[in-house]
Amino acid sequence: AQARGKKVARGFFGGSSGSSFKPFDPASELGVQEPLGFWDPLGFTSDGDEAAFKRRRSVELKHGRVCMAATIGYIVPEYYKFPGYLSPSEGLQFSDVPNGLSALSKVPALGWVQIIFFAGVIEGAFGVTDDYKKGTPGDYGWKVLTSDDPAEKEKKLKAELANGRLAMVAIIGMFFQDGLTGSAWGDWALYTDSPLRAFENELG
Repeated sequence: AQARGKKVARGFFGGSSGSSFKPFDPASELGVQEPLGFWDPLGFTSDGDEAAFKRRRSVELKHGRVCMAATIGYIVPEYYKFPGYLSPSEGLQFSDVPNGLSALSKVPALGWVQIIFFAGVIEGAFGVTDDYKKGTPGDYGWKVLTSDDPAEKEKKLKAELANGRLAMVAIIGMFFQDGLTGSAWGDWALYTDSPLRAFENELG
């Protein structure tokens, strides 16, 4: 008897019904780096939704960039402050503004209005909310981290992601230190309510 050949499902217009479309693999995306490799403990990417991944990557890049600027903003006033007045009408000079979280209460209300308005203009006028919908997440058309060499460009973009992630952790650490000790750089001697004080006393 003649052996029957293996049946292959065909599409309506012929050919295999199996899709040649390559499924989205987040583990192959930029940002999968040592030492953790692909790390998604909460399974956000388990559904393989590329659009959702791009939106989250856009948010990650934006937060990382803001935190890198914020971290520098914590460091610079320790060494330099602008000359002149922050608010001439209130007689408030830049040198009068303390570092860290204490500065929040010193900035006049109108100053906060200006800051929020400026942030809104940046968000709305430069397409920083549509980058992942129209192209590459985090690419607003400002070619800062770029190179004609693809390998060099990838290296720079990976560095930006890594530095942004570190900055997000760093600025939260600075906030906690500042909030607990009242000092922008977390003077441990000022945190008298720490539960670890008892442990220090046992060590003598």
